[in-house]
Amino acid sequence: MRYLALACDYDGTIAHDGRVADTTIEAFVRLRNSGRKLILVTGRELDDLMRVFSRLDLFDRIVAENGALIYTPSTKEEKLLGERPSEDFIRDLARRGVGPTSVGRVIVATWEPHETTVLETIRDFGLELQVIFNKGAVMVLPGGINKATGLSVALADLGLSPHNTVGVGDAENDHAFLHLCECAVAVANALPMVKEKTDLVTAGDHGKGVEELIDRIISTDLSELEGSLARYDIALGHDAAGHELQIKPYGTNVMLAGSSQGGKTTLATGLIERIIEKEYQVCIIDPEGDYSELEKVVVLGDGNRPPSTSEAIELLAKPEQNIVINLLGIRLEHRPAFFAELYPRLQELRAHTGHPHWIIVDETHHMMPSDWNPASLTLSQDTYGVMLIMVEPEHSSAAVLSIVDTAIAIGEAPDKTIRQFCEAIGQEPPQIEPIDLEKGEALLYSPRNQKTPIWFRSLPPTGRRRRHHRKYAEGEIPPENSFYFRGPEAKLNLRAQNLVVFMQLAEGVDDETWLHHLKRGDYSDWFRRIIRDEELADETAQVERQILSAKDGRKQILSAIERRYTAPA
Repeated sequence: MRYLALACDYDGTIAHDGRVADTTIEAFVRLRNSGRKLILVTGRELDDLMRVFSRLDLFDRIVAENGALIYTPSTKEEKLLGERPSEDFIRDLARRGVGPTSVGRVIVATWEPHETTVLETIRDFGLELQVIFNKGAVMVLPGGINKATGLSVALADLGLSPHNTVGVGDAENDHAFLHLCECAVAVANALPMVKEKTDLVTAGDHGKGVEELIDRIISTDLSELEGSLARYDIALGHDAAGHELQIKPYGTNVMLAGSSQGGKTTLATGLIERIIEKEYQVCIIDPEGDYSELEKVVVLGDGNRPPSTSEAIELLAKPEQNIVINLLGIRLEHRPAFFAELYPRLQELRAHTGHPHWIIVDETHHMMPSDWNPASLTLSQDTYGVMLIMVEPEHSSAAVLSIVDTAIAIGEAPDKTIRQFCEAIGQEPPQIEPIDLEKGEALLYSPRNQKTPIWFRSLPPTGRRRRHHRKYAEGEIPPENSFYFRGPEAKLNLRAQNLVVFMQLAEGVDDETWLHHLKRGDYSDWFRRIIRDEELADETAQVERQILSAKDGRKQILSAIERRYTAPA
């Protein structure tokens, strides 16, 4: 379910001449019975609203006074988002002939044509107040407060995101909160300027239009509007003709796959940045510490401390909070079990709140290897908002690949990557000429509606991304990427799963073994390909080219590592 809340204006929207029809109230009951929340967003003062409308109990929150007051009907709790102007200011308005005037908890309201006098009085008092207009009404509020700010607070109280909210209104003071909502709706009697800015205009006016909207939400979750909701689309890059390629922020599952050093992390980081910029909540499962430097995220876990599922869910309950779950502290063989514990909790949170909007699983084969059985998890074709990042699709579960509708291949042999993906999901692969892609280049393939992959150049990350050194110092690099001290006759099989272990083993192996790998250039090759540290690799390559004793070569290379990486305490 995408839309879990409906935010409604009162006058001119659910109410006609100040009254709400019984059929509209019945529609509200139907919406609540569907498991969704109701929020009333009005310019009216709370006491006035209570006099004209007796069914505030149907609403989970009331945003009154044009955003300045949040009221919870079930507890009768009031929360003020600002302070009312001084009594001197209110008296001076009366002295200047402004009236009739009403004064709420925060708001001071009057009518046109007094707006000029109101503005002059604000200026003369030197106050940071704003004037908001609504079909002849003139409302004075503290600066920065409007229906959008009030709705944001109400949604946060309920643990919901604006991206899971439909808003419906009719007048100019509704612009702000309608723009905040993922889907903005105007009733048929709305002002033309409001209709122009919304995603849907109902056939019915006032309450009839809201009833129509509610029935559509319940029956289709407004899925028929998905194609027209383009303002939140996420940019991928540009195709050969310069056209921008985008993905939908909802209902999409992405696979990003390709060879190491092909730019997967760079492409993924840029894409994640743009998802976060649109204020969608992300949960990144990060086996190698690649995403710990992202902005606007909280990182759980490190090489010394495994992450906690409960802590992750607690943070994600706040829709504005993005998290990275760092798995460096969890052994490779234990990661599928951790994921099997975490994923159902994420799905449960989504069912109640609609977020996290994106679950991003890097090194997917760590969590869902090819022999992984998802029977115990809820993994169906209705799954959405999942991004799977991997090297080769054949090493990941076919069951999870079957939910992918957008495949992105990068690096060497992208034709092989797409072929493996198609074979895993039981589909005939497209005809692709063999090609090696440069960094920043990718092929986009949608198996459900596309015959030929599309070449594109991805948009780079906007933030400065620093290498996360500690993951290589203390984390667990998978076996296939670890360094093995074997010696000239392969009598040894000493695995270095990180740089700390590498240094420990290097100090203990015999000179013959050390020099064997030194002369072959194995150390610089590992630092370049796996550790991805060009400076360390270059410095090590210089040592490898020199004629040094085992003692001197060992000392120089280990010193180079120590200068760049900090071992755990």
